Formats: sequence, structure tokens, C-alpha cells
Amino acid sequence: MRSKLMTHGLEKAPHRSLMYATGLTKEEMCRPLIGVCNAANEIIPGHVHLDTITRAVKDGVRMAGGTPMEFPTIGVCDGLAMNHEGMKFSLPSRELIADSIEIMATAHPFDALVLVTNCDKIVPGMLMAMLRLNIPAIIVSGGPMLAGSYKGKTADLITVFEGVGKVSRGDMSVDELEKLEISACPSCGSCSGMFTANSMNCLSEAIGLALPGNGTIPSVTSARIRLAKKAGMQVMKLLEKGICPRDIVTEKSVANAVTVDMALGCSTNTVLHLPAIFAEAGLDLTLDIFDEISRTTPNLCHLSPAGHHHLEDLNMAGGIPAVMSVLRDKGLLQLDALTVTGKTLGENLEDLGAQVMDSDVIRSADAPYSTEGGIAILHGNLAPDGCVVKQAAVAPEMMQRTGTARVFESEEDSVTAILGGKIKAGDVVVIRNEGPKGGPGMREMLTPTSAVAGMGLDKDVALVTDGRFSGGTRGAAIGHISPEAFEGGPIGLVKEGDQIRLDIPGRTLELLVSEDELAQRKKAWKPLEKEVKSAFLRRYRRLASSAAQGAVFAK
Repeated sequence: MRSKLMTHGLEKAPHRSLMYATGLTKEEMCRPLIGVCNAANEIIPGHVHLDTITRAVKDGVRMAGGTPMEFPTIGVCDGLAMNHEGMKFSLPSRELIADSIEIMATAHPFDALVLVTNCDKIVPGMLMAMLRLNIPAIIVSGGPMLAGSYKGKTADLITVFEGVGKVSRGDMSVDELEKLEISACPSCGSCSGMFTANSMNCLSEAIGLALPGNGTIPSVTSARIRLAKKAGMQVMKLLEKGICPRDIVTEKSVANAVTVDMALGCSTNTVLHLPAIFAEAGLDLTLDIFDEISRTTPNLCHLSPAGHHHLEDLNMAGGIPAVMSVLRDKGLLQLDALTVTGKTLGENLEDLGAQVMDSDVIRSADAPYSTEGGIAILHGNLAPDGCVVKQAAVAPEMMQRTGTARVFESEEDSVTAILGGKIKAGDVVVIRNEGPKGGPGMREMLTPTSAVAGMGLDKDVALVTDGRFSGGTRGAAIGHISPEAFEGGPIGLVKEGDQIRLDIPGRTLELLVSEDELAQRKKAWKPLEKEVKSAFLRRYRRLASSAAQGAVFAK
């Protein structure tokens, strides 16, 4: 056992003395020591109940003969950090989370890990740490919150964001918005649609590093507590069998994760997180792989923001195993991929009797929402290295469109223009210098996309940025433009009034300006120098890779 490095031997008497000081007994020190990373805090609604989930995990570890040892990590709530300086710290926090877990699990050599998580950057950060450390480990989430209700219709956080635009437009009163904001998020848990947190929790199942049910069992149910206990028990079995994360995460699990991503219509942020996660296992996940799998994978689900269903509906319909059963029957999954159950994906689906319980929530392969996956990768002279759009949430009218560029150097300026009625049908809102280096931090921009929808323009206006969009975004929102403006990418050369052509089925994004004119603009171009007060963000600017490579720290 790794833990013997600090518990056994004559020279470890001081170590044992310190552990006795924590209240441990000699018997507990002789058992496997299981690190339990608890991301609980009183800020994030998805994390306020994680002490309860962690307690259940530790109960499971003890039932199976281990000694759990809890430690914390940080977490940023993307919703609360939205549309101000705080959002610049969200994506970079992923790297700190992975680093902090590596530090804790190396400085205190645990025999195995259970990682208790829930929200946007915390899930991928923990998955990155699992693969980097490569000791027996399992991840368990706190589960999705329930959907809210307002005026007889389901509501969620995105409904509130879009309500801001409706108030500006005059379609909703301030009093109505206040009543909506009180009712839209009725419980703890990760926000209830197929946004980034739930996307990553669902994909943790598909990758094989979480137990079935991890992505969809609601946060407030007893089933979530039982799942946490089972995760604590299961990590002891992984330790006994010597199964480590890199035994599970192979090219087969890469293919499975991207396939399920496309079938669910997950957040575009998965295109940042999956490459970063798999890179820790030495696996290269390019934008081309996303597009290749998207072209052959049917989109089976339209959860919010693409449709009116929420995670509780997906859970009742059979959850991720049911989605994978449809993909299995179509021959789209690698069924011999190993998972944390100690069995293969195919064996898990067989044992669960996985099947679709509601064909309105999970469609059949013969009647999908679309024959292609939920995400599309575009290229063109505006994005030579690629960009991403959640095509499952784009109105048919916007799948092909030529529009007039309206150029903004920050998210705040664009929101002021949108809510001020200065953006009209046929415009393409260009928000640049918001990439990993240009931001720095690559802010998530749910406010402008929701403002466009709230103003009733989501079927008439496209948004293009070298930043990123929320999993809650709907409409023709094209993000991750690479190279970014700060690095001299063509998005930095766009001028007010230029024509931009978007063709999602054709996978192209073109700036309709001659090569000669672009060459002249390039000669005159200079990077926009924003004052960066934060030492951490200055370091992130130096180290972060392109969004096309997952915006990870350079190794």
C-alpha cells in the first residue's frame, strides 16, 4: 500500500504521532487510506450539499474496510461569476483543482481516491487529477438540481438569464422577473439542463470513471446518497483488483465519451475539457475527432437549452445507460471498454437491463432529432484552427446565414449594445480578445447569448467569439475561434460592417474579405493590451494553450 510510506516502519513514528493527533486509531492506520476530496462550499448551489454526499462516500469506504481521509479543493460557480471579472478565473481554476489534488495525494500518499464533485470546472479538474496520479480512483457527483416552474411551464437558470432580455424588450416586468428568479432554481444541485456541469457528470459515466447514474440521479433523492455509498465501497474493490484510471481511459473510452457527447447534445465546453482530460493519459483528442464522430452519431436528446426536458426527465427515461443502449444497438460504442465497476461497458448495460423508458426524452436511432451529433466543428478563413457550435440548439433559420459584423472588444460592450437595442436582425456579433490568452481566462458568455434570445433575436443574429459559451447557450453561438485575436488570429482583423458567412452543415465560417485586404490589415494589426492586475492570470496567459488544444497549461 502507498500509505505505508507514512504509516509503517521505525522511522515513521513521528508520522504516526501526527496521525494519532487527528484522532485515528492504530487499526485505522493499518487499513488502506482513501483520500476523499470534497469540493463542498457554501457558494455554489451544486456544492452546498456535498458534505452529505461525502459523508455517504466515507460510510461506504468504512463498510468496505478502508479508512477515509477527507480534504478540500476550490470551486467557481460559473453562474455567479458570469459577466464580470470573476469569470476570467473559472477556466483557469480547472488547472488549480487538478494541481491541488495531485499535491494532496502525493504529499500524503493515499492508496486510492474518491473525488466528490459537481460543477463546471471542478469535474474536469478532478478527472485530470485522477489520470495524472493513476492510482485507483472513482468520481461521484452531487447530482443535478430539479427543474423549476413558472406560470405552468418548466424553468431553469437559462430562463432567468433570458428574462433579463425580455425585461429590456418590454415583454416582462421587473416584478415578473423577480418571481421567476425565486422559482427557477428550486433545489441544490448542478443547474438542471444539459449545461457544462451535467454534461461532464454524464460523460464521466461514458468514460467509465463514474458509476451508472452519476450524471442524472437528482441531487435531493435518497438514490444519490446510495450511489455515493456504493462509490465508497467500489473504490475498495478497485484497490483490491489494482484497477487504475489509465487502465480504463483508453482510445476506446475516448470514442465512447465523444459519441455519448454527440448523442446527448452536451455543452460546447466539453470540447475544451475532454482533450484536457485525455491528455493526462497521453491520448490526443483533436477537434477533427469530434467532427468525425458527430457526422455519424444521431442526436437523441434535446435537453434544455435545446429543448424543454431536464436532467430529471432523462433520469426517469433510463439515464445515460438508456442513451448508450440505443448507441449500442446501432453499433456505435466500444463495448469492451473497462469501467470502474470492474466490468466492461457492454457488461454494465447488460446487467442493468438498460432500455429507454420514454422515447420522447431519448429518441430512437431511427427517429433522432438529427442524424448528426449535437456539436459541430467549423473551419474557414475566420477560424483556421477550428471553432465550435452546439448545432443541436441552433434554429433551422440560422444553420446557414450571411450577416454584418458588429465588432466588440469585450463581453460587457456587446451586452450593452444588445440590451440597448443596437443589434438588429442580420447582424453577427463579434466578441474578441476573450480567448485563453486575450481574456485572459477565456470567459464563458451566457449573458450576451441569453440577451440575444431574450430580445427575440436568436433566430436572426449570430455570435462569434474567441471566448467560450455556456452549456446553457442556444442559438448560432460560435465559440473557441482559433487562433484567438491576441495571438494574431483572423478574428482580430474583422472590421465593423464586414460580411461573415456561416454554414453549419458545410462546417465553414468565412470572413468575406479578400486575401489582399486581410494581408494589409495584418500589417497594421497590434495585439490589444489589456491591463491584467492578477498575477495568476498573467501566469495563465503565459502558459495556456490554444482553445483548439483544450486551453491547458503547457507541460
